[in-house]
Formats: sequence, C-alpha cells, structure tokens
Amino acid sequence: MNALHVANLTKRYPSFVLENVSFTVGEGRVTGLIGANGAGKTTTLKAVTGTVGAQGTVEFFGKPLRGNEREIKKKIGYIGGGFRYYPQKSANTVARAVSYCYTDWNQTAFENLLARYGIDGGKKISQLSEGMKVKFFLALALSHGARLLVLDEPTSGLDPLSREEFCAEMLQLVRNEGVSVLFSTHITGDLERIADDIVLLSEGKMLAAEPLATLKSRYFYSCFATESAARAAGAIGVRRGRDCFEGLLSEKKNNGERAATLDEIIVHLETERKGGKK
Repeated sequence: MNALHVANLTKRYPSFVLENVSFTVGEGRVTGLIGANGAGKTTTLKAVTGTVGAQGTVEFFGKPLRGNEREIKKKIGYIGGGFRYYPQKSANTVARAVSYCYTDWNQTAFENLLARYGIDGGKKISQLSEGMKVKFFLALALSHGARLLVLDEPTSGLDPLSREEFCAEMLQLVRNEGVSVLFSTHITGDLERIADDIVLLSEGKMLAAEPLATLKSRYFYSCFATESAARAAGAIGVRRGRDCFEGLLSEKKNNGERAATLDEIIVHLETERKGGKK
C-alpha cells in the first residue's frame, strides 16, 4: 500500500496553475519534491494536505482525504523550516496544547524524543536554534504516531551539520520504523543522500516522477568548447558556463561525460523547457 497516492492534482490561481500532477509516496520510502522557485512545490503540499482546495485524487493509506480528514491527519506530521508559533511559550507548553488535538498522543514518547534531541522543554521557542526548532517539530509529529512526514523546506537556513543530522534522522525513521516521507526542498544535496523517488516540477507542470536512480541514470553532464558542438551532440538545455557550454546528454559518448547531479538535471531541463540558452 502507498502512504500517499496523488492523481491529476490541479489547482488554479489567477497567475499560476498546478496542472495534472500525479505521484505516489510508497510506505517506508522518501519522495523528494523538487523544482525551481515558483515551480509549485508549496502549492502541491497545501493541496495534498487539504490546506487549499484542489481538483484531483488524494489518498492516504488507501483512503481518500475527503471524508476521512480527521482520521488521516492523525497519521500525518507536517514539518516546516523553523517554528514561528508562540515564540514566548516554552516547548512543553506548546506540546501540551498540541497534545489535545490527538487521541494517540504519547507524552512519554515526547519526553524521550526531547531528551534524544537534546532539547530543554522548559526553554521558550524563541530560545531554540533553528536546528532545534526543526527537531522540536519532528518530536511533535512522532509523539502522535505519524506514519507519513510531510516536509516543506525543513532544512532551509540550517547549517551543514544540522542538515546532516536531520537527514540521518530521516533515514533512521524510514529504515527502522517504516515511516514514509514527502520532502520538498531546494537543497537537492539532501535528497541525493536520502531520497528513493523524485517528483520534479516546473511552473506547475510535472517533468518527472520516478525513482532517483532511474532519473539520474538517464542524464549525463558534458562540457563543450562551442555551442554548435553541444547542439551537434544533442545536448539538452545548453547553457554558457564559465569555461565552456554545458548540457545534458541522454547517453555517454566517451567524451568526458559524468553522471549529472540533481541540481544540474533541474537547471538544464528547465533551460530546455524554456527553449533558450542562459
């Protein structure tokens, strides 16, 4: 069973349209939601979680969100970047307020998680570092038994060590406890480490939805002396780099190509889609 199944998700605004987005988040898997700013990542998360209304199919653990929202949201934990609610209240006070929303709240688990993450529950939210705020979010989610974590730029603004610790925690939860993760981020290096699957959006449209290994196996980065040489080789999304013209190839030509990074895949597919050299 999938933790999340999304089909033909569509949301229309006057100046933006999220159009026919479809993907799944398998149980015990990490799905990365990526794309340039304005691609529709946050709109997708809002539509999926029912924060905004949208057309299409959204099912959690085999049940449609519509008509089962209360039951489903007990199994979902939302984590964003930082924690900006009640900054002058202590972590324990905020947790107590949150606990009333969940019949499955486990206070012992919460206290154990605070100890594990090194968080002083008596401290005000404003006194926690950005990394600690994200861990506090995570403790809240796990203390009501969340089986799917929906992450909206959770590592934005964190230092490299805090990001590394957060990603390691995600891997542990997935591997040891079977938690599923939908991870929206612009820091693709985090996903290179932990993602199983990737959903790539561009201006509200879906460019790819497939396993990370499959996506990366289809593209190779290459550098060419001239633009014409890049075009002749069939390069995708040709851009002028510092010392050469860069592009993606769909197959190796034994001219120094290497596997493309997620960042490079995003950049060159966006360039190709927009039909111009940058």
